Amino acid sequence: MSEGALRVIVYVDGGARGNPGPAGAGVVVTDAADGQALWEGGLFLGHATNNVAEYQGLLAGLRTAAALSADEVEIVSDSQLLVRQMIGQYRVKNEKLKELHGRARELVTGFARCSFRHVPRSENTRADGLVNQAINLKRNVEGAAG
Repeated sequence: MSEGALRVIVYVDGGARGNPGPAGAGVVVTDAADGQALWEGGLFLGHATNNVAEYQGLLAGLRTAAALSADEVEIVSDSQLLVRQMIGQYRVKNEKLKELHGRARELVTGFARCSFRHVPRSENTRADGLVNQAINLKRNVEGAAG
């Protein structure tokens, strides 16, 4: 990686109450060099499933990393399904998820490097909190972290 290149860690999460039900996604983008939060937000998605919400969080995270001109991206998620589908370990069978997966694969090609890591839910609490905040408020909660 060249000097001045930006490497980010993007924590993503999604959830739906009732599955399907009121849904949201959360994204926290941090600078991999120092752990500083660069951007965070929660998205209210209306009525969706957990898996759709997870993918919407991934898409928002990838778009945000691209907007920040990141060169290398590490996606961190507590969704084993999402991570395994994105690394090709699981097939995507659901038609809606196929569409979202395809969009995510397209966005991934815009980075010099993109990796995926599954973590326990306890290691993704900030993104999870943003999911719940967006669902509770029934609106997006976006902005720079501070």
